[in-house]
Amino acid sequence: MIQQLAVGIDIGGTNTVFGVVDRRGNLLFENTMSTRGFEDVTLFVDALYSRIAPLIDQVGGAEQIKGMGIGAPNGNFYNGTIEFAPNLPWKGVIPLSNLIKERFGLQAVVTNDANAAAIGEMTYGAAKGMKDFIMITLGTGLGSGIVANGQLIYGHDGFAGELGHVIVEDEGRLCGCGRYGCLETYASATGILRTMEDLLKKKKTDSLLRTVPPGQLSAKTICDAAIKGDKLALEAVEFTAKILGKALANAIAFTAPEAIILFGGLTKAGDLLLIPTRKYMDRQVLKIWSGKVKLMQSQLKESHAAILGASALVWEMKD
Repeated sequence: MIQQLAVGIDIGGTNTVFGVVDRRGNLLFENTMSTRGFEDVTLFVDALYSRIAPLIDQVGGAEQIKGMGIGAPNGNFYNGTIEFAPNLPWKGVIPLSNLIKERFGLQAVVTNDANAAAIGEMTYGAAKGMKDFIMITLGTGLGSGIVANGQLIYGHDGFAGELGHVIVEDEGRLCGCGRYGCLETYASATGILRTMEDLLKKKKTDSLLRTVPPGQLSAKTICDAAIKGDKLALEAVEFTAKILGKALANAIAFTAPEAIILFGGLTKAGDLLLIPTRKYMDRQVLKIWSGKVKLMQSQLKESHAAILGASALVWEMKD
């Protein structure tokens, strides 16, 4: 019998989303759980099993599932591992593919979470029909998936496309990777939060965010305040856009993409982030690409792109 279903899993720094997908890209079931609170990765896999197993039962059992695709920070497609991911609670090299196979009894493949999102966007979203584009995921950190000539770029060791760890500020903010000044420390949910905290300390400008209780300030509250016209929140968004736009202008020089697609929680700011980012990108890009590269938001629901992309990896598995 031809197995028509796959499980797609997206492991983020804050939450993990997952679902059962058919070959046409229809998401039949989906759910979410926290990534945090599991210091031992085997406990995380057990918790994941307890949530996914009922979904598999609902579609007729494991015999209906061809395999499982997983997108995760620092996921290595070649080795099936997560390696030294700064935004996850498990350190070192994690043999995730093997752990999933052992617990679920199904074949599993792992890739970088942003790569998974890129595959989902290319198959079902804004990048459908494109052969050259860059996917930027603005979540807890900043991930990227690069497609050139119709192929996802993995590089020699499986880790190509780590734009979040390009240095954008000499001796800048400490990053979870242990270096200073990485792009994701400025352009991400965590990055804009750090920017906002700095502004609140350094400036006396009135802001809605000064009334937010300690520990409750977040990228969402910042974006919501910016949408309401809060001057300090708008300054934080503008600063984020300036750094991100410059970094994207540099990225264009490497692959000459048709488009750059932004995805993730931070993009909920909409045009407040997109318009200034495009302004700074266009200001910095080489003239040969001036006006050529589209800057777009994902057309897929936030949780869906990575699930669909991860599940699409399954169809490439050998039987």
